[in-house]
Amino acid sequence: MGRPGRVQRDGAQAGAGRRFRPGEVVVRREILHGEVWFGCPTVCVEDSPDLLVLYLPPGAEFGFPETGHLPCGRHPWQVAGHRGWTGHGKLMLHRPGEAHSVDVFWAGPERAFAGWYFNLQDPVRRTPIGVDTLDHELDIWWPADAERYVWKDVEMFAQRLAEGRYPGMADAIRAEGDRIAALLDAGERWWDEAWASWRPDPAWPVPTLPAGWDAVPPSR
Repeated sequence: MGRPGRVQRDGAQAGAGRRFRPGEVVVRREILHGEVWFGCPTVCVEDSPDLLVLYLPPGAEFGFPETGHLPCGRHPWQVAGHRGWTGHGKLMLHRPGEAHSVDVFWAGPERAFAGWYFNLQDPVRRTPIGVDTLDHELDIWWPADAERYVWKDVEMFAQRLAEGRYPGMADAIRAEGDRIAALLDAGERWWDEAWASWRPDPAWPVPTLPAGWDAVPPSR
């Protein structure tokens, strides 16, 4: 339980606003075209000047606003009927200002480390109840038993562009993916690999979304 290590990044700032306490509920929202599109409650593991670590536990509920213009339609998880996170949960490691998180997954009855997932997304922005971001669909997955990473959802990313989800962002999203791939190819590791053996505090309750979570104005 607790943190196994700390990623160092000289001069990094975690952003404006207060820091979250370990064990505190942090609402992670996705903002699309200026509207709240999705939300889920996570648990703060660490919040330091150079690293924000959030845990999405099994059973954490998904929230989908009932109102809004929704120019790209309802969130795909809502359309698919997904109402909460399943499995062992996952960790999400964020360095300030970076357009991705490094997610940690586990699998099987022994909760074995499954791999690193490089989730391309907007840099997280703090709100009074948590953080805002937007998933960019395109990702990189490095299974624990593989010698090399693989790209994920390349065709789906192209479809999302055609749907108008990321106007003016396509080149920047691809560039971030290429940057991550180049770092991995060079043997760079900008996260602490000890997070693979991290375990949640068994005393933590399954978090829930607070009332009015979708009414808090999106961060800018």
